[in-house]
Amino acid sequence: MSEGPGSTHEHEAVQSIGVLGRSRHPDVSGCLTRLTDFAAGKGIGLRLEQHLLSSAPADATLLDLDGAPVDLLIALGGDGTLLRAGRLAAGKGVPVVGINIGHLGFLTALPHAEMEDRLTLVLEGDYVLDRRSMLEAYMVGPDGTVGGRLLAWNDFVIHKRGEARVTRLDLRVQEGDDWQDVGSFSGDGLIVSTPTGSTGYSLSAGGPIVVSSVDCVIVTPICPHTLAMRPLVIPGTQQLTVSPLERTEDLVLTADGQVAQEFGAGAHVRIARSDVEVPLVRFSDQNFFGTLQRKLNWAARPSG
Repeated sequence: MSEGPGSTHEHEAVQSIGVLGRSRHPDVSGCLTRLTDFAAGKGIGLRLEQHLLSSAPADATLLDLDGAPVDLLIALGGDGTLLRAGRLAAGKGVPVVGINIGHLGFLTALPHAEMEDRLTLVLEGDYVLDRRSMLEAYMVGPDGTVGGRLLAWNDFVIHKRGEARVTRLDLRVQEGDDWQDVGSFSGDGLIVSTPTGSTGYSLSAGGPIVVSSVDCVIVTPICPHTLAMRPLVIPGTQQLTVSPLERTEDLVLTADGQVAQEFGAGAHVRIARSDVEVPLVRFSDQNFFGTLQRKLNWAARPSG
């Protein structure tokens, strides 16, 4: 997961904050108490997802982004919690900020020790919005019936459910009005990621690191059974179809490692960059290569 150069934004007063979090993380309760005190001191209303209400004051309000929009959405946790928050906020124009109480925290903008100071900067408008691209996927049945939209802003993964098993997949990309065959391969599956997701699962599978402002889609095979199949970067204007070349039993499409949808018999999946974006909060002292060096030990100089 990566950071981009950001974009300008018009500062608006923050009057309500929505909060998501990992219910079982030992640090969530303490962070929530601090966040409650901070919001009360600033005259800001908090709206919490259901499982956090038991750790909040009795007058806490339930988070409902559709019925009662908020001005800022906070994710208490690691990158997985932030990815979930981003999908919930997708298309609603709500800035999302991650407070890291996880391990890696590549996307999360601030450590929990700096929570109050950094949130004060947000209230003052002293931050940058990175508008992150998302992918959308549709299952297409053998009769051409198109299923509902599934969104991801890290990656889609096509794989067999359960233990690792080989699957055969065929790939095509759209060039204008025409479809071009990319080829087929056998392997453990396929990752289709955004630039944001390029430093996640795709990187572990040998994919390239891509700065988030690049308009592209990354296609990374998982353990292909051939030396001729390597990661592919296609323009963001193209869409991709992935078709199983064998029975689809136990074959699933996973969004951001959190939402899974099974392939029906004879179905294929169509994946493209979405018009929906996630406005991700970061700060002026944070940059892409600095995050790479700090979180992934990128290009570390030998000591001594």
